[in-house]
Amino acid sequence: MTYYLKKYWTKNAAAVALQILCHGITAALNVLQILSFQGIIERDFRRFLFWELTALAGWALYLLCSSVQTMLQARAVRAMNNQVRRDMAATLLGKSHMDYHAKDSGEYLSWLTNGVEQIEQFAWDAFFSLTAYTAQIVTSIVALAALHWSLVAASLLSAVLMIAAPKLFEKQLERLGADCAQAHAAASGRLKDLLEGYDTLCAFGRRKRFSGGVEEASDQIELPQYRRACRQGFIYGGIGFVNVIAQCLVNFYIGVLSIRGTIIQSALMGGGNLCAAISNGLNQLAYYRLCFSTSKPYFERITVHAGEDQPAPIQPCPPAAEAVTVENVSFSYGSSPVLRNLSVRFAIGGKYALTGPSGCGKSTLLKLLLGWLPDYEGRVCFDGRDVRSLPPEQLQRQISYIAQDVFLFNTTIRDNITLGGTFTEEQLEQAIRGSALSGDLTNLPEGLDTSVGERGSCLSGGQRQRVAIARALLHNSHSILLVDEGTSALDRENADIVEESLLANGDITLILVSHHLTPARKKEFDRVYELQTAAKAV
Repeated sequence: MTYYLKKYWTKNAAAVALQILCHGITAALNVLQILSFQGIIERDFRRFLFWELTALAGWALYLLCSSVQTMLQARAVRAMNNQVRRDMAATLLGKSHMDYHAKDSGEYLSWLTNGVEQIEQFAWDAFFSLTAYTAQIVTSIVALAALHWSLVAASLLSAVLMIAAPKLFEKQLERLGADCAQAHAAASGRLKDLLEGYDTLCAFGRRKRFSGGVEEASDQIELPQYRRACRQGFIYGGIGFVNVIAQCLVNFYIGVLSIRGTIIQSALMGGGNLCAAISNGLNQLAYYRLCFSTSKPYFERITVHAGEDQPAPIQPCPPAAEAVTVENVSFSYGSSPVLRNLSVRFAIGGKYALTGPSGCGKSTLLKLLLGWLPDYEGRVCFDGRDVRSLPPEQLQRQISYIAQDVFLFNTTIRDNITLGGTFTEEQLEQAIRGSALSGDLTNLPEGLDTSVGERGSCLSGGQRQRVAIARALLHNSHSILLVDEGTSALDRENADIVEESLLANGDITLILVSHHLTPARKKEFDRVYELQTAAKAV
């Protein structure tokens, strides 16, 4: 939290300065009220009118400053929220493939949405409220000092009492805040799973599972928040009671001073307001300090600050020029072996196919080449260099991957192919031809500028695969292209067009997974590796 407050200290300082000014004006208005009321007591109409008009001008100034302060605070909150999301994105980018996929994307969505909302409520709003009430307390104490110095001592004694009280409960609220954050993230993942499985549940007549799952996930979110609210209610009630006692004691003391003639009689009115401002401020001060403890678990998710904590850029290594080799590699998912003592070689510029029955490890082998599954036995080498010694970003620059389950962003076909990069129309057209996408574009209302919908829902499965292939062809010339059943959703004619285009592309090293290759197509590859299940690979 402190990191963000310091990073945007100028914006925060401007908002806090206006807060101090606003509460200074408020304290001054209470003093003006005392002076005005004293005019009534002394039956001095001119004095009464003068201080009333002065107070009117003070209120106008206060409202103006308050409006500007609201704008400055909103500007600071916006900047810090954006920075938090940038840092969360940097934290996610810093994860390995396995670490990233250890959690559901719904949980990460919760980080970026609900998590930031909770940070805004329990950190930024609490910070500005804390500074506001601190300013209220200080300015009210100064105003009381103008009446009598001993009132300051009484107020400071109350302040010490109210500052010490919340420390007894900080750890409890911190734990409750962590429980809420964890429960919300888990429930978000469960809700996402239910929403994505809506069609399946309806198709099998399991509508009650959908509604019941939503209800259970809802209570999973609400129960920790209910517990936190109950606990906070009792804690704040106890602190409030201590505050009331302190306020009554100070009011009693003001009454004694007024009766003795030490302070003017009108101080009973304005002095009470100042004491109430101090008392209320101290009470709120305790509440917002406890809010910081609630926000702590949300900040603990952030391990990288964008542009600051990331390691220095790694000098790029030259792309593989000779071969990618897999040497005696064995891999298991838990206790289930998938690959056993596998050795294959892919010469750069060559065209290779991986075939074999389901579960024989074809897709797993591609993920090993991508560096996504590091826990294997044996070696995977690029020109003799073990991929374990290469940072993931180095592999990403040399390898592109087309998965079975194609993902498209909810934007246009053009943007899904270019991914925001800059390419010539000639390059784009060449990728479109190579992916057999040309025919689809002529039948779409806006061609390349057609929106694909969420996850490509406006396109057929074959069209989504063709877009993904065009994307790979456009971005990954002079590299290694891994295709995991990339033509499975295409009809035979279009599959032939795509496969022929990939086989004819001399700039790429092609490693293609397929369940079904015709004898004629097999002859076009430099080599076809037929994998066996781990049980047979002995």
